[in-house]
Amino acid sequence: MAVDSVLSSPLGPPACEKDAKALQFIEEMTRNADAVQQRVLDEILTRNSQTEYLKRFKLDGVTDRETFKSIIPVVTYEDLQPEIQRIANGDRSPILSSHPISEFLTSSGTSAGERKLMPTIKEELDRRQLLYSLLMPVMNLYVPGLDKGKGLYFLFIKSETRTPGGLLARPVLTSYYKSEHFKSRPHDPYNVYTSPNETILCSDSFQSMYTQMLCGLYEREQVLRLGAVFASGLVRAIRFLQLHWEQLAHDIRTGTLNTLITNPSVCERMGKIMKPNPELADFVANECCKENWEGIITRIWPKTKYLDVIVTGAMAQYIPTLDYYSGGLPKACTMYAASECYFGLNLNPMCKPSEVSYTIMPNMGYFEFLPHDPTSTTTSSPTNLVDLVDVEVGKEYELVITTYAGLYRYRVGDILRVTGFHNSAPQFHFVRRKNVLLSIDSDKTDEAELQRAVENASKLLREFNTSVVEYTSYADTKTIPGHYVIYWELLMKDLNNSTSDEVLNQCCLAMEESLNTVYRQGRVACNSIGPLEIRVVKNGTFEELMDYAISRGASINQYKVPRCVNFAPILELLDSRVMSTHFSPSLPQWTPERRR
Repeated sequence: MAVDSVLSSPLGPPACEKDAKALQFIEEMTRNADAVQQRVLDEILTRNSQTEYLKRFKLDGVTDRETFKSIIPVVTYEDLQPEIQRIANGDRSPILSSHPISEFLTSSGTSAGERKLMPTIKEELDRRQLLYSLLMPVMNLYVPGLDKGKGLYFLFIKSETRTPGGLLARPVLTSYYKSEHFKSRPHDPYNVYTSPNETILCSDSFQSMYTQMLCGLYEREQVLRLGAVFASGLVRAIRFLQLHWEQLAHDIRTGTLNTLITNPSVCERMGKIMKPNPELADFVANECCKENWEGIITRIWPKTKYLDVIVTGAMAQYIPTLDYYSGGLPKACTMYAASECYFGLNLNPMCKPSEVSYTIMPNMGYFEFLPHDPTSTTTSSPTNLVDLVDVEVGKEYELVITTYAGLYRYRVGDILRVTGFHNSAPQFHFVRRKNVLLSIDSDKTDEAELQRAVENASKLLREFNTSVVEYTSYADTKTIPGHYVIYWELLMKDLNNSTSDEVLNQCCLAMEESLNTVYRQGRVACNSIGPLEIRVVKNGTFEELMDYAISRGASINQYKVPRCVNFAPILELLDSRVMSTHFSPSLPQWTPERRR
């Protein structure tokens, strides 16, 4: 029931008093965005004035924007790597932050094939928790009655390591799920999960997925929303159900747990949940044995009102699959965040995926924006940065952040387009990650890395007097899990010594071995990426590709073979010329330990 209108928000009538306070906070922050930004910068520079990094540039405690911008350079991860490595190796002096670095958050962006290490401090958990606390009050404005049921969310932790200096290094969501903020969160009737903490915190991805699915089936009549962090995760969960429904139905029928589930805390918790339920088991079996899985989500979880998944950027490729499985349920993209910083939230979460815009919350960090011209081949000067409230609608920018944890004018690599304002805070549509070519899950492969992988794999062809003439790629998400497809046109100089299928299969594996650790973890530990595929095309295929591009207006003088394609007619042309297909015969090498 809505609270007294005195507490109402311009965003809409809140569902309860707690929501009213959250919505009022959003209004205050966005109404005074510029003043909040100045306060945030002042706090960051004041508290960190004695750090080695800021002292190096002789900022001398000055906190005004003009001085800060004129003295402190815009940087990338590579620029900060020496400082970050010192902290990782155990240097506890105030290098970047006056507050002790509590752990490193591993970014899915990579540096020299390894996850980037993002320094963080304990209080950042409070800041992240604050943003999480705003999500349901906004959602409750659009979807009533979420306190009358539960959310079936597939949430997972990933492997963590320690740096040489003893600091934990792990993904940001693993850090959050393992924190007391998550494990000891107060009960909120609007935000109850079917998955017990024990199933989420199980490090074995199979056991975690199996028991979370089992809990979701037991409480199918209670589920009002389904979710995962990324669209790829939810698609993978449905595929998991497709593969394992018989055993799941057996467990429900007998009230006993699959013997493959061995984690003690998971077994103990599931023992309190599981009861024999032959009627439910029959229902699951009857639905899942059907060949047609269209609308399976609403068939099994009939009260589902929406899917809570990120479907912007590279995840947009999963929208047709989710529509198929859900019967076109709304897809809510609720927040915009990264390892470096949490940025903002979607104030209209039930909009179409193509219309998703995130409102930047100015209290999360200090934000600047480097103008980006999508038609230009040159990079904007890092001296020409725009403040949060001064961005222009319709223009694209690269996000640059300054954080409490010690990143100063750091280029995140996200390209955003301004779509409007909420009060004085801009709203952005996520366009893409800068330079990312291929992505299936949280992996990000750029053009240079793909080129290196092709070169390494093609070495296996030398003894056959064969070389790769041209290549392109695409991320195939029609398979579950999705996988990389590489099209190769080969030049064979000795037809009597042609390459065998086995050699080309090994080329697939050699490419995978050359890709970054995030990709290889997805292949080996998370099962979120399928085996890489090479499709060998007929000679002359890439000339046909060029002819097609020129027929559509491309300049013959400026034409370059695209290293990634997703335009349907081009994929049809390529696939019509395929002579053979080859897959990686085994898993690439991966270990949670860092290489350095």
